Amino acid sequence: MQSTSLDQTLFHLTLCKGIGATSRIRMLSSLMDSPHLSAYELAFCAQLNAANTRLFMDSYAAVDRAVALNEYKKRHIKWVSILDQSYPEYLKHIYNPPALLFYQGDLTLLNQKLLAIVGSRLTSSYGEKALTILLPELITNGITTVSGLAKGIDRLVHEKTIELGGRTIAIIGTGLDQFYPFENEKLQKEIAKNHLLISEYPLGTKPLKQHFPMRNRIIAGLSLGTLVIEAKYRSGSLITANIALQEGREVFAVPGNITNPYSEGTNDLILHGAKCVLTADHILEEFTK
Repeated sequence: MQSTSLDQTLFHLTLCKGIGATSRIRMLSSLMDSPHLSAYELAFCAQLNAANTRLFMDSYAAVDRAVALNEYKKRHIKWVSILDQSYPEYLKHIYNPPALLFYQGDLTLLNQKLLAIVGSRLTSSYGEKALTILLPELITNGITTVSGLAKGIDRLVHEKTIELGGRTIAIIGTGLDQFYPFENEKLQKEIAKNHLLISEYPLGTKPLKQHFPMRNRIIAGLSLGTLVIEAKYRSGSLITANIALQEGREVFAVPGNITNPYSEGTNDLILHGAKCVLTADHILEEFTK
């Protein structure tokens, strides 16, 4: 099976129900060895249980690949697979990489110096001021920001990067046709048009709770390092930071008031080895090593 055919098969698999990121990689590995496997054989190779096997086989048969390809083309949505040279190298080597990424915008941004910046969804004046201090010098030095287009710090990262004339990448946990939260619709469209918007989920995918930890692994996996601005002791931002640590990436944290619950997470990261960030230079010096 040629790589173009494999890419289209991966596209088909991404539209199917009953399988996730790990199952798709298993199926891809099997297809590279045996290109003509049936849907049932793919389910067996992916070690799906009986319920998911039925779900996968039914949805596999129901997908009209030609219609789907045309729909994505009409919406100006492209994809890059793990087989492509343009697939981000850092992401390829994480645990459980996405087999395929849908995107809108400038894919060449993946070749820039990428810094993930995450934080609390309830932004304080302190968190906003920290971004205001750190971002200008980071942008001036060619850093492209990566975040999750959520409420709070994520949104501010994208907005302030754009205001400063920088480039930004948003990773979302829905299909590219969904806007979550809904108030980010205008910003999401701006990023899709002039920056880079990415999702591993097909069109129509709603914002399910389990999608966001999966999104976080892409945010951390794309980036050379992850900066946490504010975070509670248990939060999605700390999940992203811990993924970065597990993948051997740099983790940076802004220290905060020890009485503020939104600084508990960042202070704990510093206590356990994350680099304390007081100025942009504390980040930039790691990018130039």
